[in-house]
Amino acid sequence: MNIARPDSVTFTDLSRNPRAVAERASRTGRLRVTHRDAPDFYLTAADREERRDADLSTTSRMFLAMIRRDAGAQALVTVMPDVFPWTRHLGDAEVRAFTVELVEALSDAAELGADHSAPEVIAGWRATARIKADPEGYQATPGPTEGDYGPVEAVE
Repeated sequence: MNIARPDSVTFTDLSRNPRAVAERASRTGRLRVTHRDAPDFYLTAADREERRDADLSTTSRMFLAMIRRDAGAQALVTVMPDVFPWTRHLGDAEVRAFTVELVEALSDAAELGADHSAPEVIAGWRATARIKADPEGYQATPGPTEGDYGPVEAVE
């Protein structure tokens, strides 16, 4: 995981001097373009982005292959608390279900470009853990429900 913050320029810089900004992006590999009235975006070379996509796809396929084998699935389930410490509030079956759901969502992101799936899976299971972390509150929750209650915003 690359934790270094990329260089950045303003959208105004890009519009005033696109050649210099493009050269800087080429030199640094990835350049964040900040915009006061819109979301930031990155300027990067297409071949670099294609390599990142290929890496994500390969990683996703490896995890899918692991989850299909008992030993691989167990290894993934075992490391989940290291990656997501809040899973300690989930039962063993819930951690397994979260693991499978997350691997499938990451596969969807890699193979289908469905980038929204994995964060939704994580947010949903984190919310479940948050509820279960409060035993009194958890006991007060109602039983099973049916139907779709609409979108839920993640609380960080």
